[in-house]
Amino acid sequence: MDLESEYDNRAKVPDHAAIQARWQAAAAAFRAAHRDAELGVPYGPTPRQAMDIFWPEAGRAAPLALFIHGGYWQRNDRSGSSHLAQGLLAHGVAVAMPSYDLCPHVTLAELVEQVRNAAAFLARRHARPMLASGHSAGGHLAAMLLATDWAASGLPAPAVTAALPISGLFDLPPLTHTSVNDALRLNAAEARRLSPLFLPPPAGRLHAVVGGEEGVEYTRQASSIATAWGGTWESLPGRNHFTVVEPLGDPESGLVKVAMRLLSS
Repeated sequence: MDLESEYDNRAKVPDHAAIQARWQAAAAAFRAAHRDAELGVPYGPTPRQAMDIFWPEAGRAAPLALFIHGGYWQRNDRSGSSHLAQGLLAHGVAVAMPSYDLCPHVTLAELVEQVRNAAAFLARRHARPMLASGHSAGGHLAAMLLATDWAASGLPAPAVTAALPISGLFDLPPLTHTSVNDALRLNAAEARRLSPLFLPPPAGRLHAVVGGEEGVEYTRQASSIATAWGGTWESLPGRNHFTVVEPLGDPESGLVKVAMRLLSS
């Protein structure tokens, strides 16, 4: 199998730049229009360790979801995802969106700890468990949050009790054979240690989503984690690696309905 081709999402979606430009414009417009938002809330010491929190009309006692952006742990930030909060907000759910420091400026292990710190910050601040969702690399991070031993972090209860990874990566050793690893610099042992697929199945619920046009490796990633963790998974017809996340912005989409079921569990 040509792993470089399988994991080269930009090559598989030639109009990816136009899609992401559309996201940036929609996200900026959403932030400008959404008055009840906390923007740039710091959760750690570096400038990128900050989050935006979008609150629904119901107020700040709302259920809470965390959405983590993608970019192979080496690109992007939260600014291109704000509009994706609209689906859950319409159902009275608050959505927090963190940024994090990127590889190779930090190791992937350090990056995972930053996102755990973001979730712990929210849990201490708002005293309620969360649904963790994320796109691509963010899907990996959402799964890592579900598998976290929160008691070891000093929390009285799990910060994350369910996960909705979208086009996530759960088996990292194949990436060590691609150019993605130029920034990650993972060896085989570290790639396995940071792979949700090889961690003990957590108690919380997981539903993995993949685009129907993504190819065999991303489909294998979703089905494998669902099987290993006793979760569920689905493939969204007609969706590629980028458009697969867009239904989160639609209150009536099946993806938002799944998120609501996970929250209620």
